[in-house]
Amino acid sequence: MRRRVFIGLLGGAATWPITARAQQPTLPVIGFLNATELDYRVAAFRQGLKDTGYIEDQNVVVDYRWAEGHPDRYPALAAELVRRKVAVLVAGGGGTVALAAKAATETIPIVFTMGADPVASGVVGSLNRPAGNVTGVAFLVVSLRPKQIEMLHEAVPNARVIGFLDRAADLAGHSELQAAADSLGLKLVVVTADADDEFEGAFASLVQKRVEALKRFPPDLNRWDSQRLIDERVFVH
Repeated sequence: MRRRVFIGLLGGAATWPITARAQQPTLPVIGFLNATELDYRVAAFRQGLKDTGYIEDQNVVVDYRWAEGHPDRYPALAAELVRRKVAVLVAGGGGTVALAAKAATETIPIVFTMGADPVASGVVGSLNRPAGNVTGVAFLVVSLRPKQIEMLHEAVPNARVIGFLDRAADLAGHSELQAAADSLGLKLVVVTADADDEFEGAFASLVQKRVEALKRFPPDLNRWDSQRLIDERVFVH
């Protein structure tokens, strides 16, 4: 009798790990798509999750995808996250990222952050009723660019040649910049850099064109040695 009980218990024990694994809840997965791995953005994102009760790798999983300064990679990276069947897709870093996420899925909720007008960019239908599966936050910094030109002129009144450095995909609002520069009698030099290895050439072009003040560094520049630029020529951020 004891032998039969022991064998029965042993046979049941063989199934315990399988049963335990089957009963463990599957953690929800958030897809995070951005241009580059910017520490301050990731830290802020994690803090936001924590504030709402979600802690990475404890009760939620975050699957990160970085384009590494190559906007042409966004569609493929967004498609990867969709195949991963994430619960929500976070599209940070501008309208190009948001549009790639929107094109990849019509069912997975998408949360975007961008500086341009999401309506004009085609990301949402309207601000008060985004519709579909897309929503987010727009800082509308593009609409402030003309004012930034005025402030730059006030800070450096003797500068007559103003540089503007940004990613090519984020040049929405360039016409407003040009109009603001024209109204102040300034020459505007526009230079783009979409990848880390393009900054060197971009700055060389700014120096060659004798730019005396620079408006707005893209966020990616935080990883570039800006001291080298200051050593070559004094620019105003």
